[in-house]
Amino acid sequence: MSLSPSISPDTRPALGPDTGPNACSGTGACSDTGAGSTRPAGTPEPPPTPPAGDTRAPLTPSTLRTIVRELAERPEEWIHHVRLSTEERWYRRLVADADHEVWLISWLPGQSTGFHDHGGSRGAFTVALGELEELSLGGPDQGLLIRRVPAGTARAFGPDYVHDVRNTAVGPAVTLHAYSPPLSSMAHYDLRAGGLVRTSEEGPEQW
Repeated sequence: MSLSPSISPDTRPALGPDTGPNACSGTGACSDTGAGSTRPAGTPEPPPTPPAGDTRAPLTPSTLRTIVRELAERPEEWIHHVRLSTEERWYRRLVADADHEVWLISWLPGQSTGFHDHGGSRGAFTVALGELEELSLGGPDQGLLIRRVPAGTARAFGPDYVHDVRNTAVGPAVTLHAYSPPLSSMAHYDLRAGGLVRTSEEGPEQW
């Protein structure tokens, strides 16, 4: 896959561990196939910081899915920010509102999140360029679910969703992620014979 000439390497750390219609409002995920940050050159200001003191209700997974899908269709607003990192996934926060935030992430082949939750936040992501793979646990009769997530696909999920997202393709990928409320913590998990085992937790100060 060929990305925009404006995409250049960057070695800053990546965002820490990071969809059937009815599942979007619950704890599962729903899919749709419709349509540490770094500053861009010449832009000295840091990424936005969420305002404090606002207690608006979280946005629904379906609304978050719409946000990332519509933003993906306006690459002129984000493509110039994209960088690639050979160390870890690269990330930049694009939107920081009281009730949601939006992140831009790039993935080189082999990079992944590992299994993680979203600290009780609802979320959605879409693949704008490239292709990813998503792993999650289904019901007792399903076991490990592996989904291909090509460009143009949006995934949305409820507050208790746990997944692992990875780039198993041969080229880089670029994604847009929205969370509501803005992420306050993320727990990491190991997949073992008995299921997922929580191993660690991190907060915004580590991103």
